[in-house]
Amino acid sequence: MKRTYPNQVATCLAATAALGASALGQSPVSSPTLLRTQTAFDVTVNLPYAEAAPLFGPEGERAWAGESWNPQFLYPQPAHDEQGAVFTIQHSRGAATWVNALFDLEARHFIYAYFLPGLLVTSIDVRFKSANPSSTRVHVVYTRTAVAPAGNDHVTLFTSNDKSAADEWQQAIDSYLASRKH
Repeated sequence: MKRTYPNQVATCLAATAALGASALGQSPVSSPTLLRTQTAFDVTVNLPYAEAAPLFGPEGERAWAGESWNPQFLYPQPAHDEQGAVFTIQHSRGAATWVNALFDLEARHFIYAYFLPGLLVTSIDVRFKSANPSSTRVHVVYTRTAVAPAGNDHVTLFTSNDKSAADEWQQAIDSYLASRKH
């Protein structure tokens, strides 16, 4: 299986956006500097890998990510987590189109990319490692790239939010797992 890596995904998506702007008569070459950031964090899921991994698919994440995480699947139908899935999420800045670029359970590696039109492209690289037989370490890397000057502020804001995501994700996952015990 050919592996796609998050920087390649984000670069490809940013290049596609630039080509689209060029085709509309807008020159990305004369644009001001576009921001690109990367933030990494780890969370621990107190479940074996086989049970933890599904919590990081778009459908599985519904269990712990809160009301704002409501993926609307374009593909596949009926909705389920798989490589190549395409879905939308409503963000405060508009609808984002997401693509599950890699959903490799055997390799313990997922990659997502999403677009906020005219603003930014984000890739999310998720890797799993068994901490012990009953818990899984999850390493998450967000790479955000502005595709237009208006996207720079969004990249800055989202990157700031990414820096607190580890604690937020950990609390949400722990709360979800505690609720399953009742």
